[in-house]
Amino acid sequence: MWTRQIGKLVKRELLNETRQQYAVFGIILFVVSTIFIARFSFKAVKDIPTWNALFWIIMLFAAVTGIARSFAQESRGKLLYLYTVADPRALLVAKMIYNNISLVALGLAGIAIYGFLIEFPVQNVGLYILAIVLGCSALASGFTMISAIASKGGNNFALMAILGFPVLLPVLMAGIRLSKFAADGLTGDGAWQYAGLLIALNVAVSALAYLLFPYLWRD
Repeated sequence: MWTRQIGKLVKRELLNETRQQYAVFGIILFVVSTIFIARFSFKAVKDIPTWNALFWIIMLFAAVTGIARSFAQESRGKLLYLYTVADPRALLVAKMIYNNISLVALGLAGIAIYGFLIEFPVQNVGLYILAIVLGCSALASGFTMISAIASKGGNNFALMAILGFPVLLPVLMAGIRLSKFAADGLTGDGAWQYAGLLIALNVAVSALAYLLFPYLWRD
């Protein structure tokens, strides 16, 4: 029954996005336009660390624009209805699953456009894709938790920024380091340590949100 609830809630998230297509296309427009601006500003980025950091900056702001509104877009009436028909943990897991899928898909599409327009100096493509999947997944989980907390604080975006900095900074640093290893073609123990760190951060944030969300939900 719990898994059925999650499936229905994920479907609900998808239906909400299809009804609010302006939000989806707004995020896509943001990513594409930012890449175009970078393309015409830099022409070509010869420095791999700069190229890599620029991509992650784009993904960070895409996550802020898209995932951070996860709970903010829910009206009080909708939340009250969900409170009566769904388990709070099922709602949280459903939002995390949907946000993970959407941000990972956006990241993969973004790197394809980014690499096409501003070179693609990555030597180990497989490891770079893994870095995008793990990094975007951890960002999505973190922003989902922060959005849930901020929604109980009146959707205060200042609160979201304060909470987000200590949670998401380690994710960004690990994602940048792992993707830098991939860009340089290095596959040593250091690369896999950062991959393991991203997985651990994702699990820790998800577990913390899973434990805390029912108490937030009651308020």
